[in-house]
Amino acid sequence: MPATAVLEAPVSVPVGKRELTVAPPPVSLTASARAQLTPDDVALLQQAVTSKYDCMHNKSFDRADADKLIYAQAVPVPAADVSWYVPVMERLSDGVPSNLENTLLTPAQEKAVFLQFNYCRYQVLKLRKQVAGRAISLKAARGLIAWHQRAQAHRDQIAGMNLALVLAMIKRMRLTEMDFSDLISEGNMALLRAIDKFDVARGFKFSTYACRAIIKAFSRFGTRHSRLRRMFPVEFDPEFEKSDYLERKNEEVEGGCVEELRRIIRENKAELTEVEREIIEHRFAIGAASQADRDLTKALTLQQVGELVGLTKERVRQIQNNAMEKLRQALDRSILA
Repeated sequence: MPATAVLEAPVSVPVGKRELTVAPPPVSLTASARAQLTPDDVALLQQAVTSKYDCMHNKSFDRADADKLIYAQAVPVPAADVSWYVPVMERLSDGVPSNLENTLLTPAQEKAVFLQFNYCRYQVLKLRKQVAGRAISLKAARGLIAWHQRAQAHRDQIAGMNLALVLAMIKRMRLTEMDFSDLISEGNMALLRAIDKFDVARGFKFSTYACRAIIKAFSRFGTRHSRLRRMFPVEFDPEFEKSDYLERKNEEVEGGCVEELRRIIRENKAELTEVEREIIEHRFAIGAASQADRDLTKALTLQQVGELVGLTKERVRQIQNNAMEKLRQALDRSILA
Protein backbone atom coordinates (compact mmCIF):
# COMPACT_ATOMS: atom_id res chain seq x y z
CA MET A 1 0.00 0.00 0.00
CA PRO A 2 1.50 3.41 -0.93
CA ALA A 3 2.37 5.73 1.93
CA THR A 4 0.33 8.90 2.34
CA ALA A 5 1.43 12.00 4.24
CA VAL A 6 -0.49 12.64 7.47
CA LEU A 7 -1.27 16.23 8.37
CA GLU A 8 -0.32 17.20 11.91
CA ALA A 9 -2.72 20.15 12.09
CA PRO A 10 -5.56 21.74 10.11
CA VAL A 11 -4.40 23.71 7.07
CA SER A 12 -5.16 27.45 6.83
CA VAL A 13 -5.95 28.49 3.28
CA PRO A 14 -5.96 32.26 2.55
CA VAL A 15 -9.31 33.46 1.20
CA GLY A 16 -9.18 37.18 0.43
CA LYS A 17 -8.21 38.92 3.68
CA ARG A 18 -9.23 35.97 5.83
CA GLU A 19 -7.98 32.43 6.32
CA LEU A 20 -10.25 29.45 5.89
CA THR A 21 -9.36 26.49 8.14
CA VAL A 22 -9.65 23.23 6.24
CA ALA A 23 -10.09 19.95 8.13
CA PRO A 24 -7.23 17.48 7.57
CA PRO A 25 -7.85 14.34 5.53
CA PRO A 26 -8.33 10.98 7.29
CA VAL A 27 -5.18 9.38 8.66
CA SER A 28 -3.44 6.82 6.49
CA LEU A 29 -3.34 3.31 8.01
CA THR A 30 -1.70 0.05 7.07
CA ALA A 31 -3.97 -2.83 6.06
CA SER A 32 -3.61 -4.62 9.42
CA ALA A 33 -4.32 -1.43 11.38
CA ARG A 34 -7.40 -0.67 9.27
CA ALA A 35 -8.71 -4.20 9.82
CA GLN A 36 -8.28 -4.26 13.60
CA LEU A 37 -9.09 -0.70 14.69
CA THR A 38 -12.70 0.18 15.49
CA PRO A 39 -14.33 3.41 14.21
CA ASP A 40 -13.95 4.88 17.71
CA ASP A 41 -10.24 4.02 17.67
CA VAL A 42 -9.84 5.70 14.29
CA ALA A 43 -11.60 8.84 15.58
CA LEU A 44 -9.27 8.97 18.60
CA LEU A 45 -6.29 8.40 16.33
CA GLN A 46 -7.41 11.30 14.13
CA GLN A 47 -7.50 13.54 17.20
CA ALA A 48 -4.09 12.36 18.37
CA VAL A 49 -2.49 13.00 14.97
CA THR A 50 -4.15 16.31 14.04
CA SER A 51 -4.74 18.07 17.38
CA LYS A 52 -2.53 20.99 18.28
CA TYR A 53 -0.19 19.87 21.06
CA ASP A 54 1.82 22.08 23.42
CA CYS A 55 4.38 20.14 25.42
CA MET A 56 6.40 21.71 28.23
CA HIS A 57 9.54 19.58 27.91
CA ASN A 58 11.34 18.38 31.00
CA LYS A 59 14.84 16.90 31.09
CA SER A 60 13.50 13.84 32.93
CA PHE A 61 11.58 12.84 29.76
CA ASP A 62 14.82 11.89 28.03
CA ARG A 63 15.99 9.50 30.74
CA ALA A 64 15.91 5.77 30.12
CA ASP A 65 13.84 5.22 33.27
CA ALA A 66 11.41 8.09 32.53
CA ASP A 67 8.30 5.91 32.78
CA LYS A 68 9.33 4.58 36.19
CA LEU A 69 10.38 8.00 37.46
CA ILE A 70 7.25 9.86 36.33
CA TYR A 71 4.64 7.21 37.11
CA ALA A 72 5.86 4.45 39.43
CA GLN A 73 7.87 6.67 41.78
CA ALA A 74 5.55 9.69 41.68
CA VAL A 75 3.41 10.66 44.67
CA PRO A 76 -0.26 9.65 44.26
CA VAL A 77 -2.59 12.40 43.05
CA PRO A 78 -6.28 12.33 44.09
CA ALA A 79 -9.02 12.33 41.48
CA ALA A 80 -10.87 15.59 40.92
CA ASP A 81 -14.27 15.87 42.62
CA VAL A 82 -16.54 18.11 40.52
CA SER A 83 -19.86 17.02 42.03
CA TRP A 84 -20.27 20.51 43.55
CA TYR A 85 -19.94 22.27 40.19
CA VAL A 86 -23.37 21.61 38.64
CA PRO A 87 -25.36 22.85 41.70
CA VAL A 88 -23.21 25.99 41.75
CA MET A 89 -23.91 26.61 38.05
CA GLU A 90 -27.65 26.31 38.70
CA ARG A 91 -27.41 29.09 41.34
CA LEU A 92 -25.40 31.52 39.23
CA SER A 93 -28.45 33.75 38.71
CA ASP A 94 -28.13 34.65 42.41
CA GLY A 95 -24.50 35.71 41.98
CA VAL A 96 -21.21 33.93 42.59
CA PRO A 97 -21.41 31.82 45.78
CA SER A 98 -18.98 32.45 48.60
CA ASN A 99 -18.31 28.81 49.55
CA LEU A 100 -16.26 27.76 46.53
CA GLU A 101 -14.64 24.34 46.66
CA ASN A 102 -11.25 23.50 45.23
CA THR A 103 -8.98 20.48 45.46
CA LEU A 104 -5.77 21.63 47.11
CA LEU A 105 -2.67 19.77 45.97
CA THR A 106 0.69 19.71 47.61
CA PRO A 107 3.63 21.02 45.54
CA ALA A 108 4.78 17.44 45.03
CA GLN A 109 1.36 16.30 43.79
CA GLU A 110 1.05 19.29 41.46
CA LYS A 111 4.50 18.60 40.02
CA ALA A 112 3.65 14.91 39.55
CA VAL A 113 0.38 15.47 37.67
CA PHE A 114 1.86 18.12 35.34
CA LEU A 115 4.89 15.97 34.59
CA GLN A 116 2.58 13.06 33.75
CA PHE A 117 0.40 15.29 31.54
CA ASN A 118 3.33 16.71 29.58
CA TYR A 119 5.09 13.34 29.38
CA CYS A 120 2.00 11.88 27.67
CA ARG A 121 2.01 14.73 25.18
CA TYR A 122 5.74 14.30 24.66
CA GLN A 123 5.14 10.65 23.75
CA VAL A 124 2.36 11.59 21.34
CA LEU A 125 4.56 14.16 19.60
CA LYS A 126 7.42 11.67 19.37
CA LEU A 127 5.15 9.04 17.78
CA ARG A 128 3.67 11.63 15.41
CA LYS A 129 7.17 12.49 14.22
CA GLN A 130 7.92 8.81 13.63
CA VAL A 131 4.79 8.16 11.52
CA ALA A 132 4.85 11.45 9.60
CA GLY A 133 4.81 10.85 5.85
CA ARG A 134 3.83 7.19 5.91
CA ALA A 135 0.97 4.87 6.79
CA ILE A 136 0.49 4.25 10.50
CA SER A 137 1.03 0.69 11.71
CA LEU A 138 -1.21 -1.01 14.25
CA LYS A 139 1.42 -0.74 17.01
CA ALA A 140 1.99 2.95 16.39
CA ALA A 141 -1.75 3.61 16.22
CA ARG A 142 -2.40 1.90 19.53
CA GLY A 143 0.47 3.83 21.11
CA LEU A 144 -0.84 7.16 19.83
CA ILE A 145 -4.35 6.40 21.06
CA ALA A 146 -3.17 5.26 24.51
CA TRP A 147 -0.91 8.25 25.15
CA HIS A 148 -3.50 10.69 23.78
CA GLN A 149 -6.20 9.31 26.08
CA ARG A 150 -3.88 9.49 29.09
CA ALA A 151 -2.97 13.10 28.24
CA GLN A 152 -6.65 14.06 27.98
CA ALA A 153 -7.40 12.33 31.29
CA HIS A 154 -4.63 14.27 33.06
CA ARG A 155 -5.85 17.52 31.47
CA ASP A 156 -9.40 16.89 32.66
CA GLN A 157 -8.09 16.00 36.11
CA ILE A 158 -6.14 19.26 36.43
CA ALA A 159 -9.05 21.31 35.09
CA GLY A 160 -11.48 19.67 37.53
CA MET A 161 -9.20 20.46 40.45
CA ASN A 162 -9.07 24.14 39.51
CA LEU A 163 -12.62 24.91 38.32
CA ALA A 164 -13.20 27.08 41.37
CA LEU A 165 -10.46 29.48 40.22
CA VAL A 166 -12.70 30.80 37.45
CA LEU A 167 -15.58 31.52 39.83
CA ALA A 168 -13.22 33.05 42.36
CA MET A 169 -11.82 35.44 39.75
CA ILE A 170 -15.34 36.44 38.67
CA LYS A 171 -16.17 37.27 42.27
CA ARG A 172 -12.89 39.08 42.79
CA MET A 173 -13.23 41.30 39.70
CA ARG A 174 -16.97 41.97 40.28
CA LEU A 175 -17.86 41.87 36.60
CA THR A 176 -21.55 42.58 37.10
CA GLU A 177 -22.18 44.16 33.68
CA MET A 178 -21.39 40.99 31.74
CA ASP A 179 -23.28 37.74 31.48
CA PHE A 180 -22.17 35.05 33.94
CA SER A 181 -22.31 32.25 31.38
CA ASP A 182 -20.06 34.21 28.98
CA LEU A 183 -17.58 34.90 31.78
CA ILE A 184 -17.51 31.25 32.82
CA SER A 185 -16.92 30.19 29.21
CA GLU A 186 -14.05 32.67 28.80
CA GLY A 187 -12.57 31.71 32.16
CA ASN A 188 -12.72 27.97 31.48
CA MET A 189 -11.05 28.40 28.10
CA ALA A 190 -8.31 30.47 29.75
CA LEU A 191 -7.89 27.74 32.39
CA LEU A 192 -7.42 25.08 29.70
CA ARG A 193 -4.88 27.23 27.86
CA ALA A 194 -3.02 27.78 31.14
CA ILE A 195 -2.85 24.01 31.69
CA ASP A 196 -1.31 23.56 28.24
CA LYS A 197 1.28 26.34 28.76
CA PHE A 198 2.25 25.81 32.42
CA ASP A 199 5.85 24.72 32.99
CA VAL A 200 6.10 23.07 36.40
CA ALA A 201 9.91 23.13 36.27
CA ARG A 202 9.93 26.89 36.91
CA GLY A 203 8.83 26.33 40.49
CA PHE A 204 5.67 28.47 40.51
CA LYS A 205 2.26 27.37 41.74
CA PHE A 206 -0.24 26.64 38.98
CA SER A 207 -3.00 28.62 40.70
CA THR A 208 -0.90 31.80 40.49
CA TYR A 209 -0.25 31.29 36.78
CA ALA A 210 -3.86 30.31 36.02
CA CYS A 211 -5.37 33.23 37.94
CA ARG A 212 -3.29 35.71 35.94
CA ALA A 213 -4.32 33.99 32.70
CA ILE A 214 -8.02 34.07 33.69
CA ILE A 215 -7.85 37.75 34.68
CA LYS A 216 -6.22 38.62 31.35
CA ALA A 217 -8.96 36.68 29.53
CA PHE A 218 -11.63 38.62 31.44
CA SER A 219 -9.87 41.88 30.59
CA ARG A 220 -9.85 41.05 26.87
CA PHE A 221 -13.48 39.94 27.04
CA GLY A 222 -14.42 43.17 28.82
CA THR A 223 -12.73 45.20 26.08
CA ARG A 224 -14.66 43.32 23.37
CA HIS A 225 -17.87 43.66 25.36
CA SER A 226 -17.43 47.44 25.73
CA ARG A 227 -16.70 47.81 22.02
CA LEU A 228 -19.83 45.85 21.10
CA ARG A 229 -21.94 47.86 23.55
CA ARG A 230 -20.81 51.03 21.83
CA MET A 231 -21.68 49.57 18.44
CA PHE A 232 -25.00 48.08 19.59
CA PRO A 233 -26.27 50.13 22.55
CA VAL A 234 -29.72 48.46 22.56
CA GLU A 235 -30.15 45.43 24.79
CA PHE A 236 -30.79 42.12 23.07
CA ASP A 237 -34.47 41.22 22.92
CA PRO A 238 -35.29 37.62 21.94
CA GLU A 239 -38.73 38.75 20.75
CA PHE A 240 -37.03 40.52 17.84
CA GLU A 241 -35.92 37.15 16.50
CA LYS A 242 -39.27 35.44 17.00
CA SER A 243 -41.26 34.95 13.81
CA ASP A 244 -44.87 36.19 13.87
CA TYR A 245 -45.85 34.19 10.78
CA LEU A 246 -48.13 31.81 12.67
CA GLU A 247 -49.82 34.65 14.55
CA ARG A 248 -50.48 36.56 11.34
CA LYS A 249 -51.71 33.41 9.62
CA ASN A 250 -54.09 32.66 12.50
CA GLU A 251 -55.40 36.22 12.40
CA GLU A 252 -56.08 35.90 8.68
CA VAL A 253 -57.92 32.60 9.19
CA GLU A 254 -59.93 33.99 12.09
CA GLY A 255 -60.78 37.12 10.12
CA GLY A 256 -61.95 35.01 7.17
CA CYS A 257 -64.09 32.83 9.44
CA VAL A 258 -65.71 35.88 11.05
CA GLU A 259 -66.57 37.38 7.68
CA GLU A 260 -67.96 34.04 6.50
CA LEU A 261 -70.03 33.80 9.69
CA ARG A 262 -71.49 37.28 9.09
CA ARG A 263 -72.40 36.26 5.54
CA ILE A 264 -74.12 33.12 6.82
CA ILE A 265 -76.13 35.18 9.29
CA ARG A 266 -76.91 37.87 6.72
CA GLU A 267 -78.12 35.34 4.13
CA ASN A 268 -79.57 33.05 6.82
CA LYS A 269 -77.72 30.00 5.49
CA ALA A 270 -78.11 28.37 8.91
CA GLU A 271 -81.93 28.70 8.81
CA LEU A 272 -82.11 30.64 12.07
CA THR A 273 -85.43 31.83 13.42
CA GLU A 274 -85.97 35.55 13.95
CA VAL A 275 -85.49 35.15 17.71
CA GLU A 276 -82.28 33.15 17.28
CA ARG A 277 -80.86 35.62 14.81
CA GLU A 278 -81.68 38.60 17.04
CA ILE A 279 -80.15 36.95 20.10
CA ILE A 280 -76.90 36.06 18.23
CA GLU A 281 -76.56 39.56 16.79
CA HIS A 282 -77.04 41.28 20.16
CA ARG A 283 -75.08 38.73 22.16
CA PHE A 284 -71.91 38.86 20.03
CA ALA A 285 -72.29 42.26 18.32
CA ILE A 286 -71.92 40.82 14.81
CA GLY A 287 -75.08 42.16 13.23
CA ALA A 288 -73.76 45.64 12.33
CA ALA A 289 -73.44 46.31 8.62
CA SER A 290 -70.28 48.50 8.57
CA GLN A 291 -66.96 48.34 10.37
CA ALA A 292 -67.65 51.67 12.07
CA ASP A 293 -70.96 50.35 13.42
CA ARG A 294 -69.24 47.17 14.60
CA ASP A 295 -66.61 49.19 16.45
CA LEU A 296 -69.31 51.13 18.29
CA THR A 297 -71.49 48.10 19.02
CA LYS A 298 -70.84 46.23 22.25
CA ALA A 299 -71.69 42.63 23.04
CA LEU A 300 -74.55 42.32 25.54
CA THR A 301 -74.87 39.94 28.46
CA LEU A 302 -77.51 37.19 28.61
CA GLN A 303 -79.51 39.33 31.06
CA GLN A 304 -79.43 42.38 28.75
CA VAL A 305 -80.43 40.33 25.69
CA GLY A 306 -83.31 38.77 27.66
CA GLU A 307 -84.63 42.19 28.56
CA LEU A 308 -84.58 43.21 24.88
CA VAL A 309 -86.44 40.15 23.55
CA GLY A 310 -88.66 39.60 26.60
CA LEU A 311 -87.22 36.24 27.72
CA THR A 312 -85.51 34.97 30.82
CA LYS A 313 -81.74 34.72 31.06
CA GLU A 314 -81.82 30.90 31.05
CA ARG A 315 -84.10 30.77 28.01
CA VAL A 316 -81.80 33.14 26.11
CA ARG A 317 -78.85 30.85 26.91
CA GLN A 318 -80.71 27.81 25.54
CA ILE A 319 -81.68 29.62 22.32
CA GLN A 320 -78.14 30.90 21.94
CA ASN A 321 -76.64 27.39 22.24
CA ASN A 322 -79.11 26.01 19.70
CA ALA A 323 -78.34 28.85 17.27
CA MET A 324 -74.57 28.40 17.74
CA GLU A 325 -74.87 24.73 16.79
CA LYS A 326 -76.73 25.64 13.60
CA LEU A 327 -74.10 28.25 12.75
CA ARG A 328 -71.27 25.79 13.40
CA GLN A 329 -72.75 23.25 11.04
CA ALA A 330 -73.36 25.90 8.35
CA LEU A 331 -69.79 27.19 8.71
CA ASP A 332 -68.37 23.65 8.39
CA ARG A 333 -70.41 23.09 5.22
CA SER A 334 -69.20 26.41 3.80
CA ILE A 335 -65.53 25.62 4.54
CA LEU A 336 -65.82 22.12 3.02
CA ALA A 337 -67.53 23.54 -0.04
